[in-house]
Amino acid sequence: MKLKIILFSAIMAISAIALKAQKFGYVDTDYILGQMTEYRGAQKQLNEISQKWESDLKIMKDEVDKLYKDYKAEEILLSAAQKKEREDAIVAKEDAMKKFEQEKFGVNGELFLKRKELIKPIQDKVFSAVQKVAKDNALDFIFDKSANMNILFSNPKYDRSDDVLDVLGVTPTENKSDR
Repeated sequence: MKLKIILFSAIMAISAIALKAQKFGYVDTDYILGQMTEYRGAQKQLNEISQKWESDLKIMKDEVDKLYKDYKAEEILLSAAQKKEREDAIVAKEDAMKKFEQEKFGVNGELFLKRKELIKPIQDKVFSAVQKVAKDNALDFIFDKSANMNILFSNPKYDRSDDVLDVLGVTPTENKSDR
């Protein structure tokens, strides 16, 4: 029994030493990206593109709605062939609208590709800067506070966000305590 207690105590002591030896920090990538002019510019560009396409999509939807309303208003007066022709025209417009939406906003749509083109290089720069901060400060782990890590409490002394901004050459325009 004493041997088990001694063995358990030794394991706990070794575990405590191992845990104490690990160093960690965290960053807030939302804060970091929000401080970067190039990121804000890329976001603005993506928003403009998205708004343009949403406007185009709304016009297409309004056209489909108008065709459908006109069809319903005149349906009783149309022959079977005319009804079929109108229905086919409505379906064709709806299909074109869905295709446009998928091409622009779909999983591999133009907006996704444009976001990847504009944002990924910035994210890569931030990731490289995070790695440099970790290496320079001999940190074993860096968590991202903004990536739903569910950090319930964080001591600001472990926040390395401003260190990452320094590596990126970005001067913060916003105080973290204001957020």
